[in-house]
Amino acid sequence: MCSVISRVKPCHRALAVSLRLRTNTDSPSYAAAQSRRFSPGLSSGVEPLRVASRSYSSRTAMTEGLLFRQLLELESKTYTYLLADTATKEAVLIDPVLETIDRDLKLIGELGLNLKVAVNTHCHADHITSTGLMKKRLVGLKSAISKYSGASADILLSEGDKIPFGKHCLTVRDTPGHTDGCMTLVMEDQSMAFTGDTLLIRGCGRTDFQQGCAKRLYHSVHQKIFTLPDQCLIYPAHDYLGQTVSTVGEERKFNPRLTKSIEQFVDIMNNLNLPKPAKIDISVPANLVCGLHEV
Repeated sequence: MCSVISRVKPCHRALAVSLRLRTNTDSPSYAAAQSRRFSPGLSSGVEPLRVASRSYSSRTAMTEGLLFRQLLELESKTYTYLLADTATKEAVLIDPVLETIDRDLKLIGELGLNLKVAVNTHCHADHITSTGLMKKRLVGLKSAISKYSGASADILLSEGDKIPFGKHCLTVRDTPGHTDGCMTLVMEDQSMAFTGDTLLIRGCGRTDFQQGCAKRLYHSVHQKIFTLPDQCLIYPAHDYLGQTVSTVGEERKFNPRLTKSIEQFVDIMNNLNLPKPAKIDISVPANLVCGLHEV
């Protein structure tokens, strides 16, 4: 399942920059955004929004032959990602949540997809995965997670492993720090990266529980994510401000934590003083066994 497949030639991508601004569309900033949107040869980064309350500047890309959906679970603010090959209908689901299993399966059925793998980017502390229950409802579905997570799954992943679906694949990059078993999943053409809780939009996962280590997280981001192309889209496992996507270039320039020195970063992470996740005592034990269901 995770065997290396032949490298897919880079696909042509239709790119567009969508700037959602809380400003008048006749303003100079809006005009400049439109100019950038329709100009060929897009720059590697997107300029920050100069507004008091930050709207989100997103860049969208389409890999030829790829179906992509971003889905939100409201309580934990978890993003679930559905990716599929439009020709073969083979699909992968990233970070599914127990409470939204019916929604996800309904969408998969409506789109006529064959879900091959349901993968978790790490052992989550704020929600229970639906992978175990989903396996009972979809014949042939395999669960996957990092081998360093300590969790049970059909497929235990590590650095360089590939999750193929049709002509596409996701490649694993181990990115520990939030937990030992955190990983980032990168599309074969490096157009998209699913960073779990390692890198969030203008933030990162906390490091004060579940084997957390600020130094490891800092090195993971700088060595495994910030080395991707500037235009690579960043899709995190969570966002609490309604932001849906960022880019490597943006986060490398504007992330308020990870643009600091490692010493400053460690100091920031050691002084967050966040409350314990409300569901950690039930979520972690459940997720260690694929959501309390057989794997």
